[in-house]
This record gives sequence, C-alpha cells and structure tokens, in this order.
Amino acid sequence: QVQLVESGGGLVQPGGSLRLSCAGSGMNIRDKALVWYRQAPGKQRELVASLTSGGYDYYPDSVKGRFAGSRDNAKNTAYLQMNSLKPDDTAVYYCNTWPLGAWGQGTQVTVSS
Repeated sequence: QVQLVESGGGLVQPGGSLRLSCAGSGMNIRDKALVWYRQAPGKQRELVASLTSGGYDYYPDSVKGRFAGSRDNAKNTAYLQMNSLKPDDTAVYYCNTWPLGAWGQGTQVTVSS
C-alpha cells in the first residue's frame, strides 16, 4: 500500500519545538515534491511547507523562519522541524506528495501552557 505516515505530534508549551516525521511506505520519496499542511478546528487546511526534490523550499509568512523541512532519503522519511511554536500553530499536521495524493491520518500538535 502506497502511503505517507505522519508522526511526532504532541503537546508542547508556547516557545517550544517539535519535529514531525513523514515516513514513506510503498513509495520512494527521494524524487518527489512533498508538502506539509495543517488543519485547525473550524478552519480550512493550509499549506505550511513545500519541499521540492531539488531543494527549493517554500514557507508561508505565518511559519517562515520558524519551520524547516528536510528529508532523509536513506530512511525514506521527511521531517518538519517546528520551533518557537505558538498557540495558533495548534492543528492536525499532514504530509503529502505534490501533486496531492490521498491524505493520511495526520498528527496532532497542541501548543498550550
């Protein structure tokens, strides 16, 4: 089964950090463009990172300078390092290929004191 599986979410205090993982199963992520999205309760899903296979990354202003994507091709896994987290970052985070494929279950990130 071809899928991406997110993990690494949790509860963190404002100002803290988390690293999310996105493991490929049944696919090789090496040559794929990858995206990270998030969806907060009552809000639309929004893009937070776009990672091309050539290393050209895009981040919206809401997370620029705080979030950074990377990938470990040997582990067939992508990562989203999130620093200086804010309560507004609370959401379910998803990774996907680009163009978009099926959505996984995501991983919950809660930023709260």
